[in-house]
Amino acid sequence: MSVQLPLHIGLRDSATFANFYPADNAQVLAQCQQCAQFKGERFIFIHGAIGDGKSHLLQAACHTASESGQPVVYLPLSQREQFSVEMLEGLEDMSLLCIDDLDAIAGDAEWEEAIFHLYNRVRDGEARLIVAANNHPTALAVQLPDLQSRLVWGLVYKLQPLDDEQLTAALQLRAKGRGLELPEEVVAYLLKRCARDMNSLFDLLEKLDRESLVAQRKLTIPFVRQFL
Repeated sequence: MSVQLPLHIGLRDSATFANFYPADNAQVLAQCQQCAQFKGERFIFIHGAIGDGKSHLLQAACHTASESGQPVVYLPLSQREQFSVEMLEGLEDMSLLCIDDLDAIAGDAEWEEAIFHLYNRVRDGEARLIVAANNHPTALAVQLPDLQSRLVWGLVYKLQPLDDEQLTAALQLRAKGRGLELPEEVVAYLLKRCARDMNSLFDLLEKLDRESLVAQRKLTIPFVRQFL
């Protein structure tokens, strides 16, 4: 079960642990899986570049915990203009709380204080908290020292970007999950001509999947070229 927020914040169906290609991030993947099963560390902070898979891991944790019947919430702070800071009240009653895009509230005194108090309430209860941001907690432009100290509670991980070989394997894993055959030469073509972050590549793969289904065509370079 997941808490219902008054906005269209949903979990991507494709954001599962099975769909996450770990490469050099096997340890953070394992810890997130443990956390989603209510084992191991209760506090995890993940940082890394945009598109490296932070949101994927947070949403996958929510999927896993929710499937076991636990109340969860995924809260992307980049969309905070759609809800009020009061929404944080009571979230410590969730079994798993995943807060994404923490960078978005850095420097906002009201939000910083609210997140600080949420950390304290989570600590005093039994909930688990996974937080993600683009930068290490000590490198965030957070103005509240007490919040910065809370952000390093528990485990802190940096997601390592994928090299070309790993990107190829990640795309082929995602394609396989969609029932698509994605030849290596097509992946190489995409990597030379498209944005290389995983969000953009997965969105493109989804588009190519739809187009190939409509056209009843396999993913070849001549076919793919039409949509770039």
